[in-house]
Amino acid sequence: MKNVWTIFKRELFSYFNHPIAYAVIVVFLLLSMIFAFTLGGFMEVQDASLTYSFFAYLPFVLMVLVPAVGMRLLAEEHRSGTIELLGTMPISMGSVIFGKFLAAATIWLVALLLTFPIWITVNWFGDPDNLTIISGYLGGFLVACCFLAITLLVSAFTRDQVICLIVAATICIGIVLGTFDPFVRAYSKALPAGVSDAIRSLGVWDHYMSLARGAFRLQDAVWFGSIILACLLGTSTILTAKRA
Repeated sequence: MKNVWTIFKRELFSYFNHPIAYAVIVVFLLLSMIFAFTLGGFMEVQDASLTYSFFAYLPFVLMVLVPAVGMRLLAEEHRSGTIELLGTMPISMGSVIFGKFLAAATIWLVALLLTFPIWITVNWFGDPDNLTIISGYLGGFLVACCFLAITLLVSAFTRDQVICLIVAATICIGIVLGTFDPFVRAYSKALPAGVSDAIRSLGVWDHYMSLARGAFRLQDAVWFGSIILACLLGTSTILTAKRA
């Protein structure tokens, strides 16, 4: 754990010494508020749980912005050559990957916590179920962690941050829209039932929205945990193979 902590601190300081973290957080906050107060109709629908005025739009923001934060995690190490330096150190590749993942996840935890004014506002004007709101925030954080893990895996394949961003964002967009009702209805008509079911099983929407509604199901925890673990293990396998 000492090595993980060392990598975590190094990566976290690197984020806050670079303008990209601040830029992404500011853009995230602006987009979240815009969606909540325009498309979400926060003041009009009086959605005390924030499920449909705020949380329903989070995946659409995260599916692009999370890869923007995660694209540099390994691609930058490849570009600068420091990945070879890390390979010569007495530190496991798993510790490097997990430390970097935790640092990026912390950025998104901070970004989500900075949306607290909307939580304060809904408590000021009404009597919401705060446990449901906490569940929604947990769902948003798990979605961010899932997208970060996917971006890490993509980042292990390329030295180019732009390519990493494009590929990772495309994958994240696919698993968001894969279970978004309007798209489900569209592709279900064009594709065989087996293919449609497979696409829906890989989508994040149903698992996330159950949390946004305040229902924590075991299958949701298993889905998020499986995606994150599989991506981190895949990243470790790729980098270990390159290291050898």
